Amino acid sequence: MVHQLSIFMQNKAGTLERVLRLFKNSQIQIITTTLADTQDFGIFRVICTEPERAYLVLKKAGITATLTEVQAIGLDNTPGQAADALEIFAAADIEISYLYSFLLKNKGVLIFKTDNRRRADEIIKEHRLNTLNDCDLLKLAE
Repeated sequence: MVHQLSIFMQNKAGTLERVLRLFKNSQIQIITTTLADTQDFGIFRVICTEPERAYLVLKKAGITATLTEVQAIGLDNTPGQAADALEIFAAADIEISYLYSFLLKNKGVLIFKTDNRRRADEIIKEHRLNTLNDCDLLKLAE
């Protein structure tokens, strides 16, 4: 499992910069992010080096955030690996609520949330997918 921050913010100039400045001033390194928006607000999802401390920093600054567990798997950096992994979940009738991906040290990483975390964990073990946790990501990010 990987800990992810979901930060809720208004779509206004300077809001994202304020959040990033808090990370900078707290010396918390961001590993990856994704930003989804609607007309009035956005959800800034962040994987970082110290998620629990980052959550407290945001809370102290009056910023609404949640800290959740999401799944993460490592893949070889070759075309089609993500499709092959997602095919396994689809075959098990597991819905992916959201997903983002990136490369660290020539290793593909998928971060995702499913509709059935327990079943997804079983599928990951059953198919011997390379599960990642917070420490694994930190090592890759160094």
